Amino acid sequence: MSERGSSSMPSATALMFQGGIGLIGLFAVWLFEIPLLLDGLNAVEVALFGAVGAAATYLVLVLLSRVPWLFPDNLSGQMQALYNFAASYRWPVLGALSLLAGVGEELLFRGAIQGWLLQHTGPWTAVIAASVLFGLVHYVSFTYFVMATGLGAVLGVAYQFSQSLALVMAWHALYDMVALYCLLRYPHWFGVRRPRP
Repeated sequence: MSERGSSSMPSATALMFQGGIGLIGLFAVWLFEIPLLLDGLNAVEVALFGAVGAAATYLVLVLLSRVPWLFPDNLSGQMQALYNFAASYRWPVLGALSLLAGVGEELLFRGAIQGWLLQHTGPWTAVIAASVLFGLVHYVSFTYFVMATGLGAVLGVAYQFSQSLALVMAWHALYDMVALYCLLRYPHWFGVRRPRP
């Protein structure tokens, strides 16, 4: 068993859920014959820009979350719940969840939804609408919605300009890994208390 402690969701269920998102995205791409933008960057550029983008985006969102008047919600409750969820898994499972989230969510939101909207509207409408849907799916509070929508917009613009679905997949997966690492390693940054052993 790969869980560390008690989790509300077994590893296999969490992995199948994240993998299922990708399958839904792949099915939508196939069903609606949505062209995917795949040829914009080579593998080295994807890895480099994905890593730089993930680190920069994470740093900006952490700094913005510290501005009290910008985000009135207190995120410590959501961060505590996320910490408890993540702390119940070992790193191989967290890495797999991050990878599946990056690939699956980007296939669905940037590939399928933004791609479909791009066929029927302009690029900015497609980016904004896909980003808002991304934020709504991640809604746990208004502040978290705004932050997820902002992240979705950054990824949407990156997809539009780079013409590379692989870039935003890598960016998202690495962002999730950085976010989970920082949350588990430095929980006090987020007002999270580690449970006593």
